Amino acid sequence: MNEQIEIEEGLYYRQTLFDKARRVVVKVGSAVLTSEDGMNLKVVKNLAKEIAFLHDSGREVILITSGAVAAGRRKINLSQSKLTIKEKQALAAIGQSCLMNHYDEAFEVYGKNIAQILLTHSDLSDRTRYLNVRNTILTLFKFGVIPVINENDTVSTKELKFSDNDNLGALVANLIEADMFLCLTDVDALYDSNPQTDPKAKPIYTVTEITPEIEAMAGNSRSILGTGGMQSKINAAKMVAAGGGSSFIGSGRQSNILQHLFSGEMVGTFFLPRKEKMQSRKRWIAYVLKPRGTLFLDEGACKAVSKNGKSLLPSGIMWIEGDFSVGDSVLCLDENKKRIAVGLCNFSSEELSKIKGLRTDKIEQVLGYKEVDEVLHRNNLVVL
Repeated sequence: MNEQIEIEEGLYYRQTLFDKARRVVVKVGSAVLTSEDGMNLKVVKNLAKEIAFLHDSGREVILITSGAVAAGRRKINLSQSKLTIKEKQALAAIGQSCLMNHYDEAFEVYGKNIAQILLTHSDLSDRTRYLNVRNTILTLFKFGVIPVINENDTVSTKELKFSDNDNLGALVANLIEADMFLCLTDVDALYDSNPQTDPKAKPIYTVTEITPEIEAMAGNSRSILGTGGMQSKINAAKMVAAGGGSSFIGSGRQSNILQHLFSGEMVGTFFLPRKEKMQSRKRWIAYVLKPRGTLFLDEGACKAVSKNGKSLLPSGIMWIEGDFSVGDSVLCLDENKKRIAVGLCNFSSEELSKIKGLRTDKIEQVLGYKEVDEVLHRNNLVVL
């Protein structure tokens, strides 16, 4: 009886959010888009049909796609399985135009115009460029165009990469304040146990909050291809939830999956948004910026920052790691290396190494100057 009530409540929440969603980000990964010989054009055509369906319903839609490297491999008929970074970058350069041509032809059937946007992490980590990307996307919406976004693999290095397109999709969803992030992959749902070994394994249809128990279930659903496993998809859902959006994980190979979703069928796993929406700037600090250093805090500082909403002062810092400048993002850990907070630092690593553990009235005496007391001001700090 309780299980039936849970299913009915989950159906109600899902359908309410689907009905209200006006701005949607659809992410499809290489596990869905590619086959042994490169791009799976049948999937591309079905995806265009599905997104055209959403667009025709009056919604603004963005497509986050992989596939440039696979398209390049198919273009030059390269069967080599293991690739160097340089080879991947070259194949991405070859395949990017092919990929967009496939999408252009597929969307043209439904009378839809698309626009290509290539991003690296640095495009979003710079606040001005971050807002410029947002403005471009919103203008494309105004023109009735569907943005197709991919990581710029031709120039991306370890420092510039998003880690995977799940992360990119979630960042874009938060960037434009999307109502919904739909992650289409090669698994049909999140399961409570491994369905390959447990015949009683059940799909989780609705997740109200991403708890450690939910995160532990990520190992139960195995993806055959792609860089982003189930854990990265749950992390993406967590990011979107912080921005006030909902997320979905389901099969990208199921025919008419988006129409099934928006008509209220219980397929895949749906993640509800957080009740308290994080501010846009704080989402940028928490999820976009890559920390350049680490600050280890004592017990008092951890409590002040995480429980009492205080700024971080130098007296609570035991030691630091990394080489960073003023304004860089830094991660705060407790003595057990548990993540406490992340924020924008008002001191360089060189300055902070001299004043850590000191009272604020000693800063000027040690450095010879003092502009601020706070190492991390609470307005530029996010508790994790």
